[in-house]
Amino acid sequence: MKLKNRKANWNSIGNLFLFYNKPDTLENDELSFIIDLVEYYRPIEPKVESVISIESLIEFLKNNPEDNSFFKEYIHTKLHYKKFSRMLSDSGILQDSDFMYEVKKRLFAKILPFQPEKDTLEYILNQVFFKSDDPVWINKIPLEELQSLFQILDFKDIYASVEEKSPLNELIKAMGLLSQRMSGRAMESDVIKMVPEYEEKESPFVAFEKEMLLVTKKILENKPHFIEINDESYKQMLVLHKQCEEYVDSAFANSSKYGISLKVNQSLLRIRQQLHRIKILVTTLIVQRESDRTRNSIQLILRLIKYNCQKNNVRQLINESTQLISYEITQHTARTGENYITESTSEYFSMLRAAIGGGFIVGFLCIFKLLLSKLETSGFGHAFYYSLNYSLGFIAIYIFGFTLATKQPAMTAATITKALETGMKKQTQNENKHSSFAQLFARLFRSQFIAFVGNVFMAFPVSLLGVWLIDYFFGVNIAFEKSAKLINDLSPITSAAIFHAGIAGVFLFLSGIISGNVSNKNKHNNVYYRIKEHPILKQNFGIERTNRIAKWFENNWAGVVSNGWFGVFLGSTASIGVFLGLNLDIRHITFASGNFALGLYGSKFIIDIPTLIWSIVGIGVIGFMNFIVSFSLSLGLAFRSRNIPISEIKLLNKAIWAHFKSNPISFFIPVKSK
Repeated sequence: MKLKNRKANWNSIGNLFLFYNKPDTLENDELSFIIDLVEYYRPIEPKVESVISIESLIEFLKNNPEDNSFFKEYIHTKLHYKKFSRMLSDSGILQDSDFMYEVKKRLFAKILPFQPEKDTLEYILNQVFFKSDDPVWINKIPLEELQSLFQILDFKDIYASVEEKSPLNELIKAMGLLSQRMSGRAMESDVIKMVPEYEEKESPFVAFEKEMLLVTKKILENKPHFIEINDESYKQMLVLHKQCEEYVDSAFANSSKYGISLKVNQSLLRIRQQLHRIKILVTTLIVQRESDRTRNSIQLILRLIKYNCQKNNVRQLINESTQLISYEITQHTARTGENYITESTSEYFSMLRAAIGGGFIVGFLCIFKLLLSKLETSGFGHAFYYSLNYSLGFIAIYIFGFTLATKQPAMTAATITKALETGMKKQTQNENKHSSFAQLFARLFRSQFIAFVGNVFMAFPVSLLGVWLIDYFFGVNIAFEKSAKLINDLSPITSAAIFHAGIAGVFLFLSGIISGNVSNKNKHNNVYYRIKEHPILKQNFGIERTNRIAKWFENNWAGVVSNGWFGVFLGSTASIGVFLGLNLDIRHITFASGNFALGLYGSKFIIDIPTLIWSIVGIGVIGFMNFIVSFSLSLGLAFRSRNIPISEIKLLNKAIWAHFKSNPISFFIPVKSK
């Protein structure tokens, strides 16, 4: 009989016991009784229910001695001395420093769960509590009811025995295994590198392991098999545990100084998880009053269920594993982004000059791309040449200190989030906190605005002049054949310009990620120091010149790489779209301005008014999409890296709107603060 059909006939606990308390009922599936009993109480929506009561089961067992005796024997037989130490030491804790391997393993386990041997408690829990939200409703069962059930079934507390496979023995075995693993991992060279201040000191993990061994030995060898909270060895163990936590915290904190790899991040995260697990398990060894014996025993069971249900949690793994890396990446972009937000009038016009320089180079890039499009080559060839054109151009803009307007959002999002984080720590009044943020956003917006102006108004005449000079000297209008396409691609109503501008926004975001990632990796690998102390470089270029080379790499290499990859993204998208049969391309406001000039010249300035208007509007819409997509993605990453709730965005929008209504001109030009 299928479970659902059987459950449909159970309108009471009595019917359930009536079904199973028969000879030969459990021959084929020995766990079916407890599985169906749990299913009987399992709510459809565990999170909605406030309290889950098992009073009906308790009353039934009290009033039916025969069924009580049957159930007691059944439960004791199934749970007697089942091994569970591996659950405590492994479940929910990273088992490998390879992030992708861990993700794939957990995803596969969700589809096809790992099934341990039948002599383990994990096997039973896998069969009975197989839903990820089971811990939610189980923890809603009142403790008094669980204690009553514990007594009715004549369960012994975990302190009753320390023999092999006993609950207390399994608990202590798990703690020993956790401490050994922590100690070994903390001694690895990549981890020690993150905390050089501990190189000359004894590892707190080794000391903790020794002290915990003394405590557990005392518990195993002496009666009663527990310790009191004022036990001196226990107090010393807590002190050493705190030192271990400080060790890990220092390693994470030093990541901004030394950088951090995903592997090291995983190792530190694993140690932190193991420390947390031990901290929880240690409390189980403490008994202050007689009632603690039962309560601690029940709490251990509940924790085992929780750990087992959450052992394949992929979302938690990704969140924990990527938070620090994203923080380090956004830290770099935050430092870089500070250069993109103007404050004074002089900085404002400096940004304009930098944007004019960026627009000047982009004007030439538009012409070069048009010329490259005429080459008879493969799709890969066009992708290669376009990518090379964009990459070299963007790198030139970066090297010369010019500005490409839409590169700002990906960099400045982290900066304003950093400012918000600082405001949240320093201020308690929401009004003041968000008001300061709004003022910073106004500075950002006007910096972005003037960068748009500089880029657009320089790219247009440079492209126009360039195509005219080619026509003048060589008698060829290179834009003639593509003039219609160049203009039509700008229209937000007759083309996919908005979608393509969004794609460019994603690539702008990715380029910011690449920049932060390269900077983080270089710091972690001591690249700049290795260049500085390279014996061949010092011998051939001298110490001073080698130092300058190392300094240049430190300040610029991440930007060079990110701009290079940004060019590759933009240059290859259309060719990839053709290969996949998809309408993929990019639209960038500065290039849109240059292409508009080329399209006008190619058509000999013969264009109807609606097309002209929609083209101009399209340039603005493209710029807006570039900005909003890249900024939103970067802001989301920055929020997540600093654990700032998304709900803050609503309050920030209100503050920005209020600031705009009170001082709208500040969003476009610098004004003196009142």
